[in-house]
Amino acid sequence: MALHKEFPESPYAILDPALRWFPADESLRESSAEKLMPPLVPQLRRKVKEWRDSGYMGATDTSKSLLNWWFNTPHLLLQADGTMAEFQYYFAQREAPETIIYLHDVVGVQDKYDLMRFDSSGAVSTGMFDETWRRFVVKMATGSGKTKVLSLVLAWSIYHKLYEPESGLARNFLVLAPNIIVLDRIYKDFQGLRIFLKDDPVLPDNGVDGRNWRDDFQLTLHVQDEVRITRPTGNIFLTNIHRVYAGDDIPASPEDEETMDYFLGKRPSGATTDSKVDLGMIVRDIDELMVLNDEAHHIHDPRMAWFKSIEDIHNRLKQKGSALSLQVDVTATPKHNNGAIFVQTVADYPLVEAIKQNVV
Repeated sequence: MALHKEFPESPYAILDPALRWFPADESLRESSAEKLMPPLVPQLRRKVKEWRDSGYMGATDTSKSLLNWWFNTPHLLLQADGTMAEFQYYFAQREAPETIIYLHDVVGVQDKYDLMRFDSSGAVSTGMFDETWRRFVVKMATGSGKTKVLSLVLAWSIYHKLYEPESGLARNFLVLAPNIIVLDRIYKDFQGLRIFLKDDPVLPDNGVDGRNWRDDFQLTLHVQDEVRITRPTGNIFLTNIHRVYAGDDIPASPEDEETMDYFLGKRPSGATTDSKVDLGMIVRDIDELMVLNDEAHHIHDPRMAWFKSIEDIHNRLKQKGSALSLQVDVTATPKHNNGAIFVQTVADYPLVEAIKQNVV
């Protein structure tokens, strides 16, 4: 397995696509590397590097402001002991949102046909894409900062929709976790919007490039069934994937945290187990929505009810003249049950690189 001898050990170093890891001997790099990688990744890495080097030419003003704030502006953050320390995103946490913004702003990707233009393998076909909406998959090693990527994509979507007149993005977000463990991890970062307002420099200061960024960032976090008021925009619905269903329609699954219902049948509902709010209907009744999916890679089987639920949301939005604005998945294992990698993978920070850079 080849890791180039000049591959940098610092996780902050901008990685040259020519030095990236691929799953074969170094002697095969020139002849076979692109055939052994996720099919869209090799070409996208080169294109995004060129775009980055150009100063993000072709991006919207909003996207440029955010990218320069996140990655080209020094940040000093207050630490728990009262001292100040410099904050910098890892390159993997940078490359993922850069790639998503490049595909949206510069390439104008609308569907699978636009994505297939970046196929380096020659083996990608339309039948490999199950969804009919825009979906990007980010492969990142466990522990390398997937939640940080989600926070950047979420903020970008809000500001793009606010500031760009023709934006097709969204100010409502369905953040999906596969189980309670992952949900609790995300909740710790999103509680009180702390990852946006305190922990990371996600939001530019008011006045940067003439915008009131912090004042305009208005969001309400809804966790599981704790939904009080649903505004037309400005909502984060953080939930286990099963809660997207309506009441009794939630199917039991062997992937559940508690598998008793799957093996023994559904238990009678009581006063303490009844769902307080039909989250599925709330989400389906708003006019703009982005899906952010953390490690719930198993929802991509089109035979599964989870996939059909997201499809249902998209179709309901289409009936109202809208659509699911984007689905972004971050996972360490973007693979189908048969081992084939998701062809929608647009960025890849593999475990080998993360170990070399002491990220995990």
